Amino acid sequence: MIGSIFPARQLFWGASGGGRSIRRHAWKWVAGAVLAGTLVVWLLGAHSPLRGFDWNLAAAALARLNWPWLLLSLAMAAASYYGRALRWAVFLKPLKARPSIRNLLSATVIGFAAVTLFGRPGELVRPYLIAVKERVPVSSQFAAWFLERIFDLLMALLIFGFALTRVHASGVHVGPRLAGVLAVGGRLAAFASVALLAVLLSLRHFAEPIGRRLVAGLRLLPEARFLKFEKLVNTFMQGAESTHSDGALLLVLMYSVVEWALIAACYECLARSFFGASLSFIDVLVLLGFVSFGTIIQIPGIGGGMQVVSIVVLTELFAVKLEVATAFAMLVWIITFVAVVPVGLGLALKEGLDWHSLRRISRETSA
Repeated sequence: MIGSIFPARQLFWGASGGGRSIRRHAWKWVAGAVLAGTLVVWLLGAHSPLRGFDWNLAAAALARLNWPWLLLSLAMAAASYYGRALRWAVFLKPLKARPSIRNLLSATVIGFAAVTLFGRPGELVRPYLIAVKERVPVSSQFAAWFLERIFDLLMALLIFGFALTRVHASGVHVGPRLAGVLAVGGRLAAFASVALLAVLLSLRHFAEPIGRRLVAGLRLLPEARFLKFEKLVNTFMQGAESTHSDGALLLVLMYSVVEWALIAACYECLARSFFGASLSFIDVLVLLGFVSFGTIIQIPGIGGGMQVVSIVVLTELFAVKLEVATAFAMLVWIITFVAVVPVGLGLALKEGLDWHSLRRISRETSA
């Protein structure tokens, strides 16, 4: 959390300097993208295990793409951002009766573009922008982001647990790398599920007593600092109030199910566009179950974990050739992460945010 919040006006351009700033910084985005792409190609070519990589086979797999299914996957990905905006509106209800879905959708798209560009520190761009747009305390939206992470992790754990049961039930022989992932992943999934349920129950039934005890423990601080932290704790608890209502909690759960159904539909459409009917929907869910945890590792501008997990699962579990699996993993990354970047940057420019503003938000909110 940030200790102090810099004024929102520092993030926006004046009307007279907007065009000049766009021209001044646009070349940096292009140069950065070209540099990142060149670096990836160099690393792939220089890394010894991939020196025998058949680029023609990967290119041939991409050339056979079914474009209607690919476009449908993009539509599913776009719909998932709208679903996230609707869910966030429920988190905002205790503070604002009628939040703007347009503001929430814009902040969501910009926020996910920031995640791709800056890695995990970009996660906090979205709650900050929502707080500025909806004129609510920033700490309350960090609480909303925390709640969203909990519900998303629960859904991911359910899918991952399903994937584990399918792998074990099939009796398929897996390689040593994936066997290690299964052994560790099963224990981590069980532990994380219990921990997340405990957090949800604590926020639902014991948020106020916990808040009071936390404030009481801070009374040893100097008066000015105590008042600052007291306000921070109180606004954080305000942001978590949506879990106190049965109706709101059910609505959040419903939106979470819809959100992950859209994500699964996106992956199914991608698999159809690339593999045809060779992977069943259950196979796609198994892949999604593993990949959902690979996305935790996000290298700015490059991705990382999700590509590695996709390749390992496809090659060792579904016997897909390395080149074909790599091409599909890159396609998934482009559709689910990279495709939102141009739209997010366009919205940011339209709203008066420049590259430095987004980078400063991600840096200072994660400090």
